[in-house]
Amino acid sequence: MRSLRHRPRKGRTRYARLIPGERIQMDTCKIAPAVYQYTAIDDCTRVRVLAVYPRRTAANSLLFLERVIEEMPFPVQAIQTDRGREFFAYCFQEKLMEYAIKFRPIKPASPHLNGKVERSQRTDLDEFYATVDPKSPDLQQRLEEWQDHYNQYRPHGSLRGHTPWEAWLERLALTPFHDDVEASFDDSVERIRHPNYQMDLRLAVKNQGKILFSSGARPPNPRDLPHSSQNG
Repeated sequence: MRSLRHRPRKGRTRYARLIPGERIQMDTCKIAPAVYQYTAIDDCTRVRVLAVYPRRTAANSLLFLERVIEEMPFPVQAIQTDRGREFFAYCFQEKLMEYAIKFRPIKPASPHLNGKVERSQRTDLDEFYATVDPKSPDLQQRLEEWQDHYNQYRPHGSLRGHTPWEAWLERLALTPFHDDVEASFDDSVERIRHPNYQMDLRLAVKNQGKILFSSGARPPNPRDLPHSSQNG
């Protein structure tokens, strides 16, 4: 006889990077018509950078990337995003390579993989946007003040009650220098990613075959390539 008792779902394992800047989760959130927040959060320390733009476009993604590089207190090694086209634009990916930053988009329909940035945006909606007018001309200035409060004064439960800034200072000895990050970037294995997930997988295998072939190893069999007509 089948049990009628509710079986709790298995929880997803939560994880955090150990090195500041090792991976930055990036996302956009529509606040109001013509008001989009761009958010970047460090997977390790939860230090964030925020900005608002009238649209989510490749051009604004580039502007935000420059802000992230400027305001993060440590080198950015990798950017993780969903599969929004504002992040898959060639100009955005090319700029990441110029800065020796790896691009790591998540799988389709997997928002939990970007859970830290999405949870932080819910905090923004509850604690910040509930107190301001999204159409106010000083919204960006107010958002910068909120960013400073979040990073330096607001305790974080997952950081044992510490602030993101305190979490970074605790890991200061683990933080690499910019020169070390640039030296470790291997542009031979990085490539422009395709927004269609299945196509991207096929290109990944093809790129791996080129790398193996150049090293003298046997390239993969084309019949082993994944095939799908679904869009990613």
